[in-house]
Amino acid sequence: MNTLQRLHAEQDQSPWVDFIDRDLIASGRLADLVDSGIRGLTSNPTIFAKAVASGQYDELIRREIEAGDGSREIYEAIAVSDVGDAADVLRRIYDAEDTADGYVSIEVEPDLADDSDATLERARHLWSRVGRPNIFVKIPATPAGLPAIEAAIADGINVNVTLMFSVDVYRDVARAYIAGLRRRHEAGEDISRVASVASFFVSRVDTKVDKALAELGTDEALALRGRAAIANAKMAYAAYGEIFGGPEFAELRSAGGRVQRCLWASTSTKNPDYRDVLYVEELIGPETVDTMPPDTIEAFLDHGTVERTLDADLDGARATLRRLEGLGIGMERVTQELIEEGVAAFARSFDELIETIESQRKALAPA
Repeated sequence: MNTLQRLHAEQDQSPWVDFIDRDLIASGRLADLVDSGIRGLTSNPTIFAKAVASGQYDELIRREIEAGDGSREIYEAIAVSDVGDAADVLRRIYDAEDTADGYVSIEVEPDLADDSDATLERARHLWSRVGRPNIFVKIPATPAGLPAIEAAIADGINVNVTLMFSVDVYRDVARAYIAGLRRRHEAGEDISRVASVASFFVSRVDTKVDKALAELGTDEALALRGRAAIANAKMAYAAYGEIFGGPEFAELRSAGGRVQRCLWASTSTKNPDYRDVLYVEELIGPETVDTMPPDTIEAFLDHGTVERTLDADLDGARATLRRLEGLGIGMERVTQELIEEGVAAFARSFDELIETIESQRKALAPA
């Protein structure tokens, strides 16, 4: 049994791959990853843009051109095709685990992040168009995203809540999920097959905090580098335990409702001075997901260790955050800046993706 398989068998954590393109699916590599222990898949506009630029979708783009579609329609055709096919590969996990795993995510466009109604309308459209039960629609954890999340869950749409950094925001997101599930239950609808994950972006926290610590330059500050993200994630998992392990969720749990799992995203190590599987090893715990890019998966298979760490030394995690606060680095401000930057960065990535598709469309149109 390899380390990916042990994550699930021994620790009830689901390893996912953070990558998608046509070749991954058509070549059989995704099926091989599933055989190796991968249990889900997610992606983002940056990954799609690189795939489009590689020429993998030229045939599909030509068909869309002939149909008279523009760049956004072409993007949707690419995303729906790949996500649907990837979901078919992972369907065996979904069926074997009684809908508990085997999901693929498709994203509501980030330029809708501040519009609740448009986000919900788009989520409904993507859910219907992909037409697979084992997909998540990705909705960002913005103030406008919260009512859309609640309404989508009430509709029975699986939701991957993205761009999360703050523990306080996570509590709001968890309660939006619970409110949506309660609405669905009170309407007499089945809630046992509705799923959601709350995606925390991990390494970006350290990237921002480490920069501030380096600017301070004191021994105390430098000693805290590489510790903020893990401490923040541990606090989020503690909040998860309080919310979903307590009376707030008890009635829905007894009615068949599933917990909203924490998903650790951006778990590749950006700082070369850190262990390349640092965030994977330090965030292992039950009822969670870790989504890793292919290089991190390979590294973890090669030299990763499997041990429950996520709820270990919570006092140490709290002390780390207090020490950061004492240095003037408050996590509330850090995480607020990160979500604002994250929404803007994803919007830029989506714009670049559309520009890449438009470039390919123009290049292929004469042919």
